[in-house]
Amino acid sequence: MSATESIDRPGIYEILRRYWGYRSFLPLQEESIASILAGRDSLTKLPTGGGKSLCFQLPVLLKEGMAVIVSPLISLMKDQVDSLKDLGISAAYLNSSLSFEAKKRVMDQAREGGIKLLYIAPERLVNDETMKLLRSTTLSFFVIDEAHCISHWGHDFRADYRNLWLIKETFRPLSVHAFTATATQEVQRDILDQLRLTDAEIHLGTVDRPNLTYRVMQRKQILKQVTELLRKHDNDPGIIYCLRRKDVDSLSLGLRDLGFDNVPYHAGMTAEERRINQEKFAREEVDIVVATVAFGMGIDRSNVRFVIHAGMPRSVEHYQQETGRAGRDGLPAFCYMFYGGADYQLWNFFAERSSERTVMMKKLGSMYNFCAQPQCRHKVLAGYFGQRYEKASCDACDYCLNELDMVDDPLVVGQKILSCVARVHENSYGFGAAHVANILKGNLTEKIENMRHHELSTFGIMAGESVAFSRYMIEQLIGQGFLSREGEYSTLSVTGPGRGLLKGEHSPVLAKPLIAARKKEVAKKSLEKKREEWDGVDYGLFQKLRAKRTELALKKAVPAYIIFSDNSLKDMALKKPVTRDVFSGIYGVGKSKLKKYADIFIEVIKGET
Repeated sequence: MSATESIDRPGIYEILRRYWGYRSFLPLQEESIASILAGRDSLTKLPTGGGKSLCFQLPVLLKEGMAVIVSPLISLMKDQVDSLKDLGISAAYLNSSLSFEAKKRVMDQAREGGIKLLYIAPERLVNDETMKLLRSTTLSFFVIDEAHCISHWGHDFRADYRNLWLIKETFRPLSVHAFTATATQEVQRDILDQLRLTDAEIHLGTVDRPNLTYRVMQRKQILKQVTELLRKHDNDPGIIYCLRRKDVDSLSLGLRDLGFDNVPYHAGMTAEERRINQEKFAREEVDIVVATVAFGMGIDRSNVRFVIHAGMPRSVEHYQQETGRAGRDGLPAFCYMFYGGADYQLWNFFAERSSERTVMMKKLGSMYNFCAQPQCRHKVLAGYFGQRYEKASCDACDYCLNELDMVDDPLVVGQKILSCVARVHENSYGFGAAHVANILKGNLTEKIENMRHHELSTFGIMAGESVAFSRYMIEQLIGQGFLSREGEYSTLSVTGPGRGLLKGEHSPVLAKPLIAARKKEVAKKSLEKKREEWDGVDYGLFQKLRAKRTELALKKAVPAYIIFSDNSLKDMALKKPVTRDVFSGIYGVGKSKLKKYADIFIEVIKGET
């Protein structure tokens, strides 16, 4: 009999409804819970928004003792504990943010059996005081959250995670359960090895996030490009990622000058400044944050409707995790990326100085290929993490939505560009994309004249196209491996596959730059889609309910999603319950939330009906 077959189904569904207000599980949640209840080690990979936390929060209520959750970030622990307490479940955390007296209270409560879930940091787990505490109380199981941090192959490696094998050595026969959202097959194997999990059950959910729509564009005037998107997402909460601290400060200030309220976030700010800005965003005091990747795993706002990358991340893993912060509530959300060749050079610079250069460059190449090769974005992401994408069209990316106008004769265009690069190499030591594009256009710049490149047969061969067009084609040819960009001066050269293209043995896939008329068409389609999604929902009432949620979050000093998710508010704005009995049937309303919030939100609904 499998673990799933042996669990008490009526029992777990009753707990699911009573505490969380849900009537069904998301994919693989039930199987992961079954492993925990059966006492089997496990590794569970679910996409962001796939409900990982519930997988270990629910079964502890059916087991004797306290579960220990190893978590990497203080803010993440606090939000999880606040959320559990709001559900009526006893939880606490031990970390450096606690005073001596507060820490003592938590430890005493744990010894007395008054805590069901205890969150701790990896470095605290292995100290003598914590080990003594854990040996003095009844434990049910251990959880390693954000388990990809254990692996050198992962994108958020943490040295302290390497010591977590001590759990199996010290607390045998208790089971250990690893959870992650972003782990390649290499990282999965490393997690199992490093934690020394025995005969572990593996639950691998699909990495695909069908509610996310991906769009990738070349960066030109980033402030203008970002403001165009913000106008389209009026009143929507979102995150804008920049590569460097100075980019964050510049873009944040520029947006404020244009009337877009936002807060910046990066490692160059003080810890107090970062805390204040993160809390403003979490409590919905502000809806836009401009940040570097320092704005990381502790972000748990479930209703982020868009994520904008003002530059290309260093790896697909980073991109998957950062875009994964959009649409955690399962509602539609949008991911935009603006990239340029300078991004590749920046990450290449850091890779040159790293002992992990080979790994970093492999990851960077995959990320650049995602940007520069027109293809289904969902399919590429699934394939990167070793999963097949079965749909012929995702209907949720710029490629599958036919928003990209494809070049009519890509082979000829590719051959013209590569011929120019090859002739520049024959004539001299090589040049970058800007110089090559000017030759193709037939622009007689001082450098071209000095190098006598106006005498090349390829000078003016693409005179009918703009320099921007040629630059866009060059980036795609680099991303598809027909050209390479190397050295301090980003010199272009023809690769082996590129020589095959010159002979007609290969053909690239090339998309045209998005023109203004096409942008308007895309924006119109997006607006129509949004209207369909809100069909039947009283949007005005939704905003009133959202304002009430923000008010309560500020009073309780917790993130707004802890009160209710957007899914719950949307259900209220659709069904408009005016009695506690009907309110109890709203998505996400369990026993505790019914008692705490029903009358408050019913009053808002009555005021609008």
